Parts: sequence; structure tokens; C-alpha cells
Amino acid sequence: MENLVQIAMQNVNFAAIMPSMVLTGLAMAILMIGVFSKPGKTAHMQWLSLASLVVTGVVTVSAWNNPQFGFAGHVALDNFATFFTITFLFAAGLTVLMSDDYLQREGYPVGEFYPLILFTTAGAMWMASGTDLMTIFLGLEVLSVSLYVLAGLFRGQVRSNEAGLKYFLLGAFSTGFLLYGVALLYGMTGTTNLADIGQVINSNKDLLSNPMLIAGMILLSTGFLFKIAAAPFHMWTPDVYEGAPTPVTAFMSAGPKAAAFAAFMRICMLTFTSLQAEMTSLLWILAVLTMIVGNIIAIQQTNIKRILAFSSIAHAGYALVGMVAANAIGLSGILFYMLGYTFMNLGAFAVLVLAGKKGEENLTLEGFSGFGYKRPWLAVAMCIFLFSLMGIPPTAGFAGKFYIFAGAVKGGYLWLAVIGVLNSAVSLYYYLRIMVYMYFKTPEEEYDWVKLNTGALISIIISLVGVFYLGLIPEAVMAMAKISLF
Repeated sequence: MENLVQIAMQNVNFAAIMPSMVLTGLAMAILMIGVFSKPGKTAHMQWLSLASLVVTGVVTVSAWNNPQFGFAGHVALDNFATFFTITFLFAAGLTVLMSDDYLQREGYPVGEFYPLILFTTAGAMWMASGTDLMTIFLGLEVLSVSLYVLAGLFRGQVRSNEAGLKYFLLGAFSTGFLLYGVALLYGMTGTTNLADIGQVINSNKDLLSNPMLIAGMILLSTGFLFKIAAAPFHMWTPDVYEGAPTPVTAFMSAGPKAAAFAAFMRICMLTFTSLQAEMTSLLWILAVLTMIVGNIIAIQQTNIKRILAFSSIAHAGYALVGMVAANAIGLSGILFYMLGYTFMNLGAFAVLVLAGKKGEENLTLEGFSGFGYKRPWLAVAMCIFLFSLMGIPPTAGFAGKFYIFAGAVKGGYLWLAVIGVLNSAVSLYYYLRIMVYMYFKTPEEEYDWVKLNTGALISIIISLVGVFYLGLIPEAVMAMAKISLF
């Protein structure tokens, strides 16, 4: 018995989960601070949350090139997890910065908003560092449950209630598919460890034709494709993005999406190597379908949050191109793209947070008429973020798409790269349409409700710096992305 205890203690290694431990502990402390704070006073919780993310970032960076493994191989704080964790922290930090004045304006100054963002980030970190299906599932549930609450945070608004309920119900179904897939893979291989599953499949080629193993692979993938919002698992995205509070929508479009890609990439690279041909065919079809569905339906939208929702679906398709390529430049391009997408998308949503009235009824194309004349600096920032989403140089969007499509060409998937470029061209229509309304339509409002607050302004500035840095000097970050692969 003592030997078992000693072995268990030797396998723990808290250093492997130190960033998430620090963030979770600080989130709990902030939650308790909120309990004893005056109702409606949340500004101090905003800055405490931001400080918590900065502290977690310092702890995370210390793990670069110093991988830690723990809990009997269930957790790996390697460069891959570290890179994605930095992406999650940026997404959470930018969301926290833009949120406080927004919550005050909408009449929901609730302190639990910030700990929920931090708990969601911790779940994302566990997904990125998990090397066992159970660890990844634990992270997915922590992330998902927090997001269900955040999506329906505005209890007095029907749209927010609808968003929370739809996300919860469809998320529960997707979780069921994922767990069923885990059960089938465990039944066929006798383990939930990603590397061990891969070894069992590689050593027993008869399993490759076993329908239970194939079904397990498909069901497991379905759960992650739902979180990624890949077609045809995207139906929840526009309604949830429109109904959720705008900062929550911004966060959902970047952090959780990157976490799903992180877990899915690790699973594909460690577990499904023997099924690469089947996975490549499946992902090729999904990438094309996702790009086309996202871009074509976005053209028909008039609500800007819904436009960015379908845009998010299309961008998931671009990232899937890198998984089809499955080479160093394509896979590292996904890491680069997730970081760049975080800056450009959260920057665009930060502008929407400032531009929206109470109730956000004006976040339509018509509601943005003449915005460029009345609020020129915000409009310029919005244009830069939209140009980056289009993939126009010298922005992060162009560099990210270049790396991903270059990976596809190098892997021999020329037509997939061509389809990706054509879809990027299609996206110009609905992004430019927003600019047309900002600059070529007569202003119907004075936009006197638009107040530049410190947090949102810092969020926009950081996003602009990130967009231009990754667009003008992408080599350093791309080199880090390459050495993050395993």
C-alpha cells in the first residue's frame, strides 16, 4: 500500500498544472471578494481579474522550453500547451478589459462575470495540456458550464435566455457524442491515454477496419467540431453569438474555439496517426463545407454580430485547412492563426461594445450608417480589424492565411488552397459592406452615447498592436509555433 502511495505522489508533479492552479485560486479569491463588495461595484474586480491573468501569464511563460509532465501522464505543460495558454490569456484579458462599462450600461453589473471568464480560461488550459481523454473532457466541461452561464447572463433579456438555453441543450448533445466516442475507444484499446491509444492501434492493424473504432473516432471528433463551430455542427453559433452579451460573444469566438483546436490537434497527432488517410478525407470535406457555409450565409446577414458569427465559422474552415495539410507549416500555421484571430476578432467586438446602445438594437448595418464621420478613430480601428479578417496585408489575418494555405500547397492539396483563397475573396463582400455603411451612408445618429472608457480603449490598442505585429513581423511568433509542435 505504501508503495502505491509513493508511486502516486511521484507521478503528481504540480508544476504541470501550475498556471491553471494559480488562475483557479485567484478566480476563487475574486469570487469571494465579489461576495463582500457593494452591489453594482465591479470595477475593482475587473482590474483584479486582469492582474490575475497577468500573473498566470508570467507563470506560463516560465514553462517555455521547460516541459512538465504529471499525474501519470495525464497532463503535459509543453510548448504546445504553453503557446495556446498564452492565446487563451490574451482572449480573456481583452474580454475583461472591454466588459465593465458594458455591464454597467446594460444594467447587469454582476461580480461573478469575471470569475466565470477566469474559470472558462482554466478549462481551456486543461484542454490544451491534457494528454488523456478524461483530462480533456474535464477541461471541456469546466469551459462549457461556465460559458452556458455567461451566454445567458442577462436574465431579463429573452435573447440572452435563448442563447444560454440553445447553447446548453446543443452542448449537452455534443458532449454525449464525445463521451460515447471515448467509451468506444476505451472499449477497443483498454486505455484513455492518447499516446497509448495510438500505440495500440499501430500495433494491431486489424483494429483499423473495426467499425467500433471508426465510430469512436467519428463521435469523438463530433464533440470537438461542435466547439469549433465547423459545418454542419455550426447551427448554434449565430443565435448564441447574437443573443449572448457582446463581450461573451467576443470571448467565445476566440478562447474556447482555440481550446477545441488545441485538444483536437493533440488527439489527431497522437492517437489517429494510423487513420490519417481517413481523417484527412473527412477534414478536407469539412474544411470546404465550413468555409462555404460560413461565407455564403454571412452575405445575407444584416446584424453585425451575426455577420461576425458566420465569419467565425468560415475562419474555422480556414484553420481546418491546416489540419488537412498535417505538415509543420500547416499545423504551426493553426497556432499562429488562432493567436492572430484573437486580436482581430476581439478588437472588432471591442468596437461593437462601445458603439452599441443599451439593448444593442443598433448593432445592424443600418445602425452603423455614417459611423465613420461621427466616430472617425473607432471607425478606422474597425476597418483595420475587418481588413485583417479579410486577410489583407500587412495584417495578422494575411500572415495566418498565408501560412495555412502554404501548408496545404506543400502537402499537395492545391485545390483546397485555391478553394480557401476563393472563399477569402467572397468574404470581402460582407466585410466591405460594413465599411460602406460606415463611410458612404448618411448618418442617422449623432452616436452621442459612445463613450471611450479606459478598459475598452486599452483592449482596442492591444488588439491593433497584435494585428500589426503579427502581420509585419510574423517570423518570431511563427518560429515559436513551429517548435510548439510535437
